[in-house]
Amino acid sequence: MAVFRRTSTSAAFFVGLLSLLLLLHPTTAADIPQIFREAPAFRNGKNCFSPNPTTTAAAANTTIHVAMTLDSNYLRGTMAAVLSILQHSTCPENVVFHFLWAKHEPEVFSSIKFAFPYLNFKLYRFDTSRVSGLISKSIRQALDQPLNYARIYLADILPQEVNRLIYLDSDLVMVDDISKLSDVDLKEKVLAAPEYCLANFTNYFSRDFWLDPVLSKTFEGRKPCYFNTGVMVMDLEKWRKGNYTRRVVDWMIVQKQRRIYHLGSLPPFLLVLAGKIEPVDHRWNQHGLGGDNIEGKCRGLHPGPISLLHWSGKGKPWLRLDSRKPCNVDYLWAPYDLYQSSKHSFEG
Repeated sequence: MAVFRRTSTSAAFFVGLLSLLLLLHPTTAADIPQIFREAPAFRNGKNCFSPNPTTTAAAANTTIHVAMTLDSNYLRGTMAAVLSILQHSTCPENVVFHFLWAKHEPEVFSSIKFAFPYLNFKLYRFDTSRVSGLISKSIRQALDQPLNYARIYLADILPQEVNRLIYLDSDLVMVDDISKLSDVDLKEKVLAAPEYCLANFTNYFSRDFWLDPVLSKTFEGRKPCYFNTGVMVMDLEKWRKGNYTRRVVDWMIVQKQRRIYHLGSLPPFLLVLAGKIEPVDHRWNQHGLGGDNIEGKCRGLHPGPISLLHWSGKGKPWLRLDSRKPCNVDYLWAPYDLYQSSKHSFEG
């Protein structure tokens, strides 16, 4: 018993000493080994307004706000997406990134700061308790992660002065100037995105949904079309005034009570907004490059011009490249990879 007390006291002493040392010498970015390279510094063209919003109202209005989620599982994708946006932007210094995180991961924050030391960005904690009791199991585990639902709460989390916002998933790259997407005319709509009206809309909801005499009338009076929530131009002021967060959440509550869909955060968006958004040219979301949600088999490009490549689906380009079983489209993502070990990444 005496030996145990001495050992316990000794352990407590060393734990206390270690805590004191950590307080006196907190972990910094320099202490964390970097697995990503520093990206080139992209600067504004001569015709750009100053990125400093205190100069003129016109300069402030040229700021492009981009929201993305941030976590270790998709960090490599996020890095590539950010690099692609900056590289193809005429005024890269006018782009402000808003990163939402759910888990405190110092190495993730450090990697962003190291790879993009000049980046104009802000970090926001997403409180997962908002959705912890609302998430229903879907067909793919990645779709069930709480951070996947953060896009519903953007208008509540971001500052009130942020009105127009582009939300982007982390598994995409931009190959055009993001200002063209930001300048889309919303025409009094709350959201703009590429629409796909030839898709079989009934597949996104369960048989019980369509057989229910009340639920099946949800889309009456509108022409509902599928849209992918990984690329959205949003009017956050209209979103707040229209209480759209509450509307989407209400459908998530219905889903918990009775199974009406199987695809994570997408169906409640469709239930509220399908047929009510402003359509955007399909070039801004060449989606589905990750294959289906079960096997993630290779898919080719759709015909037509391309401004954004999106690896929605199970297959992610960095995983397929690392496994040495890439699809042809994955080589279009590789030049933007900042991972230290990548052999195909962008060289500044």
